[in-house]
Formats: sequence, C-alpha cells, structure tokens
Amino acid sequence: MSNTLSNISRPIKDELVQFNEIFRNSLKSKVPLVDLITRYIMKQKGKRIRPLLVMLSGKINGEIGERTHRGAVLVEMLHTATLVHDDVVDNSDKRRGFPSINAIWKNKIAVLMGDYLLSRGLMIAVEGGDFDFLRIITQTVKRMSEGELLQIQKTRKLDIDETTYFKIISDKTASLIGTCCELGCASTTDNAKQILAMRSYGENLGLAFQIRDDILDFEGVTKLFGKPIGADIKDKKMTLPLIHALNRVEKSETGRIKKLIKGEKKENIEKVIDFVKANGGLEYAKEKARQIGDKAKAELAIFSDSSAKESLINLVDFVLERNL
Repeated sequence: MSNTLSNISRPIKDELVQFNEIFRNSLKSKVPLVDLITRYIMKQKGKRIRPLLVMLSGKINGEIGERTHRGAVLVEMLHTATLVHDDVVDNSDKRRGFPSINAIWKNKIAVLMGDYLLSRGLMIAVEGGDFDFLRIITQTVKRMSEGELLQIQKTRKLDIDETTYFKIISDKTASLIGTCCELGCASTTDNAKQILAMRSYGENLGLAFQIRDDILDFEGVTKLFGKPIGADIKDKKMTLPLIHALNRVEKSETGRIKKLIKGEKKENIEKVIDFVKANGGLEYAKEKARQIGDKAKAELAIFSDSSAKESLINLVDFVLERNL
C-alpha cells in the first residue's frame, strides 16, 4: 500500500533522522529536572506527523535547510507543549500508553514544562531570525486557545451546530496542521501563492484528520494507545456524526439523546452510538471528510510533480483511511 507512513516519509527519510537529533538537542537545559522530563518526552515518540509535514512542504519546492528544521522544531515544541497542557486540563493520566507528565510530576510542574517547551520553540525562531515564523505561530496559538475555550463553553450546553463544530476543529486542530505546511513551504520559497496553497492544503488535511478521529470514536475498535470508543460522548463532546444524526430527528428525540449524553451510565454511550449509526451520522461524516480531502489534494495542483508532492497526496488518503 503506497500510503503507509513509512512510504509517505521516504522522500525525507534522512532529514527526519536529522530532525530527531536537532529536536533532542534543542530541548536541553541546565536545569536537571527539565532534562529529566524532556528525556521522558523523547521516549514517547508519536508519529511525528507535524515535522513530516514541515519537511515535505519544504521539499516540494527545493532543498531542506536549517530554516526548515527550525520550523519543524518550532511546531513540534508547540504541539508537545499543548499535549502536556491538555493532559492537565483533561486530568489525563496517560499519553501514548505512558503515564502523563502530570501523573508523574503533578500539575504545577506539567504546566511549567509546557510553558518551557513553548518558550524554547519561540526562542529558536528568534535566534534564527525567523520573524515570519513567529507571526504565523503566535496567530496559531491564539486560534488553538480560542477553539478549546469555545468547545468548553458549548459543551456545557450541548448546543454545537455544524458551523460551530467546523469553527472549533478549524481552530483547535487544522490551524496547527496548516501552520506546519505554511512554515515548511516558506522555508524554501518566498512565492506567496504557493505558501498560501500549502497553508490551505494543511488546513483541509487537518479538518479531514479531525473528522476521521471523531468517526473512530463510534467505530468499535479501541484505538491503540488512544482514547476508548465513546470517549467523546463520555466527555460530552458534540462531533460531526452526532450533530448530523440529531439534525435528522424530531425535537423530542433530540432531547432524549442529549439526556442520555448528560447521564453517566456506560449503557447510555452504547445507545448514543447506535442512534448515530441508525441515523446516517457516520456515512455523512465520512463523505464530508472525503470532500475536504479532495480540496486538500486540489491545492497541490500548482506544484510541479515530485516525490514530496506524491507523498502529500498519499498522506490525505492515509488520514482518511486510518483506523488508529
């Protein structure tokens, strides 16, 4: 299958190895506790999707250099900082199958560690003179925070409609994916049209990624090292499959389902999942994700054919087909 992550990353295989070394060195501190925690973070290697995107978006136009690597380090530090902070906000005790930072070192240290990672990333951009990166990334941090706060506000009332849902996932998830692609492209070209197209590709990829994630919450296979099935319902998150299913029924039925969501019983989750499946929520969300994926691919049309471009196209299919 051409769209496995190892195949997708092939055009930038050597650069990713180099990135891991640069990222590890960038985390070093003279404070022993910081070094201890950063070593622990490095053990929990995720898929490194964000550096992958920065690298491929840089490679699509030219050769990857130090500026591309700085962009990749910046977004990976921001992403890691948000995960550390999210675990504190969500009171999570696990992250990728490992105990979370807050579970081991408690909330105060976890919050400060997240702050360290964010500030370290910004400092690397300052030291490299990448002031355009700083403008892009600060806007992204603002959007991510606003998206999270909007979701918290709306979750309390269970009144998220489709427009609001897309606003939330655009800010919370797609903004950072778009930023990865924008930084990568801007690191190897100053062609504004291409940079904008790459940003748009990333934003659409991010939307498709999040919709697929939300679909997986209803589809009976527990995600490896991830949240269990029905976790979004348990957390009272209104996602696209559920929003669509609720739009298709009478007001009295909507009220009944929302009552089930507000209840804490395990069997309620199963009833909500069955309701979403019966009312076409999953089919609708899958079709939306496919349409958005096609929009992402269309943005790449202005770039010359290359192995990097092919990988970015295959990455869309990987996102739409993933089961984890």
